[in-house]
Amino acid sequence: MPEYQLRRLAARWIGWTPVRIWGMVPVERLRRSLARAGVWDSGPWTGQAPVEPGAVLLLLGDHVYDDGLVDALAHTPDTALVRGDGRTVAVNVSRSRADEIAQAMVAGEEPPADLPRRKGSELVQGWVLKQRKRAVPLVMPVSAELRTAVEDRLFVAAIPGITDVITKYLWPLPAQWVTRACVSLGLSANAVTLVTLLLTVVVAALFHGGWLWAGLVVAWAMALLDTVDGALARVTLSTSQLGGALDHAIDFVHPPLWWWAWWVGCGDGNSGALVVMVLGWVFLRTEEMLFHWRFQIELHLWRRFDSLFRLVTARRNVVLAVLTVGLGFGHPLAGFQVAAGWMLICLTVHAIRILQAARQVQRGEVPESWLED
Repeated sequence: MPEYQLRRLAARWIGWTPVRIWGMVPVERLRRSLARAGVWDSGPWTGQAPVEPGAVLLLLGDHVYDDGLVDALAHTPDTALVRGDGRTVAVNVSRSRADEIAQAMVAGEEPPADLPRRKGSELVQGWVLKQRKRAVPLVMPVSAELRTAVEDRLFVAAIPGITDVITKYLWPLPAQWVTRACVSLGLSANAVTLVTLLLTVVVAALFHGGWLWAGLVVAWAMALLDTVDGALARVTLSTSQLGGALDHAIDFVHPPLWWWAWWVGCGDGNSGALVVMVLGWVFLRTEEMLFHWRFQIELHLWRRFDSLFRLVTARRNVVLAVLTVGLGFGHPLAGFQVAAGWMLICLTVHAIRILQAARQVQRGEVPESWLED
């Protein structure tokens, strides 16, 4: 739908529930989704459609919707959104039909049969969903009995599906506990990000002073909170450009600082491993950015191999795991050298993948994500 048409779309919700999901009632979540989609929020249904807009988005206010699903429906005129059991939960219709259809939805009846019905999976690209570890967009009714199930589903979707082995398999449960605590305390995702920034400095100081075990404890705590801030922002629909920029800046800067501090804390050691770790980190991220810039796709989303390799790529959490094992065996410098060796292997693998993608382009083929299959 052209942008000028989208600006003529108004949204109204039908019904509501006081049950809070991640600290917000469903209507508040819906209003945040509408704001992100650029849709005029005209409040609850009062018996008639807004006067100005040419189209109206009607949604049940006692449901939660995937953020991207609301945006997709806003761009799909004359469409009814149905959940898994076939019940209509939202419609995008012209103003002339809004009264009739809204009255049917208020009465718990289905809209007229001539209005096309589509599932969420038909509106949102499948590969986007697979990154969030599910096959269909989330559309669920909210009740006191379903509260925990809805919150669990939203949290699972907030953890990236393509990530390192620690984040994917170890962090989800503790991260959910901490996220729930943050919601209870009223902490924002940006506040958690600032805490990670503080812990980043503490870790560097501990490593540099030779307090390696203490530094690792704080480093793992920071790594957990680094997952929590993103998850908290997504489950509360409070992501922001500032928060995202700060989070990405911290993620890019602190690993080489940590690796240098670790090397200093270990005492005398081969500076070659330090050079590999510091410059390797910069080159590794440069390769990933180059791949995305050149082929318009994330490197780790290209082939199944790339997504699996992301589990063990020499990013922060994987390197921390290697250093922890090395220190556990009483050889912190040896662990650092092993990490440097793995960094070189990862750099080589990424370089090969860039060349292979370039060859594919030369053959006239466009690199696409395996998740789109």
